[in-house]
Amino acid sequence: MNQEYSDLLLIFIILILFFLVIYLLFKNKSNTFIQENDTINVKKNISEIQGSIILLTKTVEEKINNINKNIGSSLNEQTEKTQKSLSDVRERLAVIDKAQNNLNELSAQVHSLKNILSNKQLRGAFGEVQLENLIRDSLPQNAYKFQHTLKNGFRVDCMVNLPYPPGPICIDSKFPLEHYRSYVAARDENEKKEFLKKFGTSVLKHIDDISRKYIDLSETADSAVMFLPSESIYHEINIKLPKIVDESRLKKVYLAGPDNLMLILNTVRAIIRDANMNKLASEIQVEVNKLLNDLNNLNERFDKLDKHFELAQKDLELAKISQKKVYSRGSKIISIDVEDKSNNKKIIN
Repeated sequence: MNQEYSDLLLIFIILILFFLVIYLLFKNKSNTFIQENDTINVKKNISEIQGSIILLTKTVEEKINNINKNIGSSLNEQTEKTQKSLSDVRERLAVIDKAQNNLNELSAQVHSLKNILSNKQLRGAFGEVQLENLIRDSLPQNAYKFQHTLKNGFRVDCMVNLPYPPGPICIDSKFPLEHYRSYVAARDENEKKEFLKKFGTSVLKHIDDISRKYIDLSETADSAVMFLPSESIYHEINIKLPKIVDESRLKKVYLAGPDNLMLILNTVRAIIRDANMNKLASEIQVEVNKLLNDLNNLNERFDKLDKHFELAQKDLELAKISQKKVYSRGSKIISIDVEDKSNNKKIIN
């Protein structure tokens, strides 16, 4: 673009010179009328001026052509850049439109989750589903029971079948969200303390309920687990309500968020695996003892059979001796001379 500006400036200067030459031409013509004696010089000047005008016109045309060429090239380049920019803009608009759709879907999901969490029954179902997913992902199928009814008539969300000790452990899901939301939303310090106290009271009530319903030494272990589906609620209880945590430990109701429950379930899986291995080891030991008894019986029978073989061997040797004696006696009998009295001949075998 700087080159184009310089070319335009040059054309402007050339035009000024052109008009200046025209002015001098007319001035010379007027001098011609005034001074007739200088006609030859005027004609010569006119001829030179005409040559300059022709040269100037040619130069101007060349500059105009160069400017048109540069302007055309620049316009083509700018058109390509504009088209590329428009293409980039369309692609970015498509990405923005896709992101907007994702945001709308996410907003709908968040709104749906908000509706779920605002309803107490739906919130409880949400916690139970999360608990079931964690347990199914961590334990073998024969190691747990969902919605199990105990002998005392209470139904627990999940009972994990552990061997004694400690025995089956009950896990119940609780989602104390109302007072927690009020506590988080409160701006005044006094309001925060009040809602935190109410939040602690609701958590303690859940602990008492679990201790009363789901700890039965005739059927379960002496402890239970209270599952909190929200990590933020679990951490808030441990940080802001340490007395509630101590009370839960005294009642042997242990609090667990999703991460802690995964650790507990991994430990439970190891205990179940060890118990199964011990059970299999006991069964293998019983079978090995039976095998050893069978081997002892087989050894005794081999001993008896060996004795029978020894006796048979002795009887066989005695029989061989008797055979030899019989054969020897027979040989002697055959070798005796017998006289044939009828023919008065001696028969010698």
